[in-house]
This record gives sequence, structure tokens and C-alpha cells, in this order.
Amino acid sequence: MLLSIKEFSQKTNVSEYTLRFYEKEGVLPFVNRTDSGRRVYNEQNLEWIEFITALRETGMSLSEIKRYVNLYKQGNSTIPERKQMMLDHKAKVQKQLSQTLKYLEKVNYKLALYDVMLQQVRLP
Repeated sequence: MLLSIKEFSQKTNVSEYTLRFYEKEGVLPFVNRTDSGRRVYNEQNLEWIEFITALRETGMSLSEIKRYVNLYKQGNSTIPERKQMMLDHKAKVQKQLSQTLKYLEKVNYKLALYDVMLQQVRLP
């Protein structure tokens, strides 16, 4: 699978601008180019962008992702540090998820109150 930036953007729902930015910032590694300089994306790039998107959507900063990518490029000697980064991020995401679930409980409680109130008022 080799995709142009447009095809890759459509497949991943990541804008062409963002893909270029990620590559420029060193966040999206290993993007190849044709002899004429056009970007071509492969399966490895797809795995990376899915991983980057997951990290971004769960609150990891671009600088931390860049740090992770740089460690990855250094090879297996950085596995312990990369693992620790993921453990730290996992703990942060779990804390956020727990807080979100508490907020959801509040919203559900309010909805239940409205159901009771609507039954009492009997609005159509």
C-alpha cells in the first residue's frame, strides 16, 4: 500500500496540513518521498498516525510525542524509558476517565430528576 498525502489524509481523517506539520516537527517519522519529492505513505505510517492520534486524543503533548519518537529512533536501549512514558500516560488517561465518569454520573442524575419532574407535571 502506497498512498499520496491526499489519499492518506482521507484514510486517516488527518488533514494534509497536519500531516505535513507532524512530519516537519518530527512527530510522524519515516515518511518516504518519490524521486520528484512527493510524500508517499505506507502501512508503517498508518500505524504511526493511529498511535499519534490516540496519544493526542488522550492529552499527550506534541513535545512528549516527539520525545517518544526520538527515543524510538534510538533503538531498543530506550525501551524502558518508552515503556515508562506509556505507563505515565496511561495513569493520566485513567485519572481523566475516572473524572469523566463522575461527571457523567452527575448528568445522569440530573436527567433522572427531570424524568421524575416531567411525570409529576405531565407535560405532553
